[in-house]
Amino acid sequence: MIFCVPKETLRHEHRVGLTPFGVSRLVNYGHEVYVEHDAGKDSHFADQDFATAGASIVYSREEAFGRADVICRVGQMTSEEIEHVKPGATVMGFLHLAVTPRDAIQKAFDRGLTMIGYEVIEDAEANHPVLRPMSEIAGHMVVHTAAHLLEYESGGRGLILGNVPAIPPATVVVIGAGTVGWTAARIALANGAHVIVLDQRVHRLRRALTHGCEQAVTALATPRNVARFTAIADVVIGAVLVPGGRAPYLVTEDVVKRMKPGAVVIDLSIDQGGCVETSRPTTPDRPTFKLHGVTHFCVPNMTANAPRTASRAMVIAALPYLELLASEGTEGALRADPGFARGAYLYQGTLVHEIAGQALGLPTRSLSELLG
Repeated sequence: MIFCVPKETLRHEHRVGLTPFGVSRLVNYGHEVYVEHDAGKDSHFADQDFATAGASIVYSREEAFGRADVICRVGQMTSEEIEHVKPGATVMGFLHLAVTPRDAIQKAFDRGLTMIGYEVIEDAEANHPVLRPMSEIAGHMVVHTAAHLLEYESGGRGLILGNVPAIPPATVVVIGAGTVGWTAARIALANGAHVIVLDQRVHRLRRALTHGCEQAVTALATPRNVARFTAIADVVIGAVLVPGGRAPYLVTEDVVKRMKPGAVVIDLSIDQGGCVETSRPTTPDRPTFKLHGVTHFCVPNMTANAPRTASRAMVIAALPYLELLASEGTEGALRADPGFARGAYLYQGTLVHEIAGQALGLPTRSLSELLG
């Protein structure tokens, strides 16, 4: 099987879809890997590193895409890129189809692509094994970001996260107790903050309390509790995930208006449209904006700013699925692993992910029906 690793085209995306370690694993199994020139440069993987691992370096994206049976990437594909992909190829990455431009989706339909999203692949326990390391990294990064944004010169309230004698700590409200929210809560507690964790699922709150967040306050994420706790928050971290779909607005604009002047909102759900009504995507070079006196940080894929760590963690988590795909072919891999099959957005140009279809307003078909 022929794999391709393109250079990411989205602005501020510095990660790479396959590391030299991943290349060596696939090559050792007898597969071919083509890597676009400088694809790993921002992650400090040189072309020579990939060549040493057994990859062939190509200098034309059209050549790489035209050869590939499987495209290993990180983020969404643009409509221009899809035009160069070999009909019937398989695309792997954090594709977030529910918020992908409609013209790109239509071109994927037309070319009969199979698109598998790392963010919706599941394991036997219905966890998301490839998304998890990205969530853990984001959970670490978001606390450091919050601490910086609370400083006066950053437009914040002039606070530190932790406490000093006679001075209470900052209050951090985490909405969503999945991997990223749970990690953020643990790191914020370790920094001495007063942490409140909200979630609609009691079992997630129980896990947080028994695994590192024993000093946190937990509550159900009802509209009343969201409004009540965000009003006292110095930092609100939105960490809501609907796998394959669009995140719901749990923090309305009216709630944001009642927050403290200089408070901080960090919407980690912005990849799926955001869970704060006042959020809009920002970029690493202009990461914040102020609205109603509240600083908003809404950078999609913030782990792209730690590309070497993030790329290595992503590839380690994704390799079992890439190896399954390489050994069994796309159809065989989807038949062999039901959790991998739940990661499929498109199969041979047909939309098969029900939640994504609902978000897009498009009809879907059953993957098991298409596989016969």
